[in-house]
Amino acid sequence: MKKNILFIILFFLIAPFTYAQDGTSDTTAVVVEKDKPVKSPFESGYLIDAQTTVIQPLHTLEAIIQHKFGTIQNGHSDLWGIYAPGANIRLGLNYVFAKNFQVGAGIVKKNMASDLDVKWTLMQQTRKNTYPVAITIFGNVAVDGRNIKEFESGNVQVAHELGQANLFKWPDRLSYFSELIVSRKFSEKLTLQTAISFTHYNVVGLVYDHDNVALHLSGRFKVSPQGSLMFNYDFPLKIKDISEQWTFTNPPKQNLSFGYEVATSAHSFQIYMGTYSGILPQDNTMWNQNDLTKQQFVMGFVITRLWGF
Repeated sequence: MKKNILFIILFFLIAPFTYAQDGTSDTTAVVVEKDKPVKSPFESGYLIDAQTTVIQPLHTLEAIIQHKFGTIQNGHSDLWGIYAPGANIRLGLNYVFAKNFQVGAGIVKKNMASDLDVKWTLMQQTRKNTYPVAITIFGNVAVDGRNIKEFESGNVQVAHELGQANLFKWPDRLSYFSELIVSRKFSEKLTLQTAISFTHYNVVGLVYDHDNVALHLSGRFKVSPQGSLMFNYDFPLKIKDISEQWTFTNPPKQNLSFGYEVATSAHSFQIYMGTYSGILPQDNTMWNQNDLTKQQFVMGFVITRLWGF
């Protein structure tokens, strides 16, 4: 930025003297090519269960359908999870109000949840490596829409009245997720990203923690102009300093997801298999109990559609 400002100042200082005394111009214009952001580090703002550093162009409306079936461990008896109970779906909309700034909302079948989210790209990777990586922050708040009886079971612990059960208030329906994402497009085919996230629930069971920190690694490899292989790996951390328990009870398990994406300029379709059964990120990082060593994978898909205004 300082170099650009200095160049502009020097240009306006020197420009008046670049003309010959007879009033004709003998100079050749100096063209400085702007270092533009890399093109399509990812095809979508979603990569299976993960957010990417991509935000669509200004004034773009994005519709999202996210769906997951049950686990495949019962095999053909429930058609590898398609007929299994526990299927989950989310319908969402995102809108880019300002350059590199997106606001979204959605509804989720599990826990009858509603969510609001924001996403802001602080820095974009550029083609000449002026900025070698992209940096994005993402955050959401979700409201658990279930009947109050689901919370007043005598087995809850609320954040504002630690240790007291059945003292339920509306804020106890809230959960939060925040994430810092860093990505780099290494070539026309390969893009990788890593992230660190923080999850908080206002109400949890007596033997659980309110907070969780997790690490994430994701990537895609293009195999054709429209097709890409994808993966996610998510690792919730066990940090004793933020735990409220003497021992960890049923800590969240790690996630491994892999899939295939077909994308056009306005559509993206991803089909995948992974151990996360939730759709909201805080649900996954806090509560996932599916074990990849026991073939507790679920099939899912993500569909996005873009409109420009």
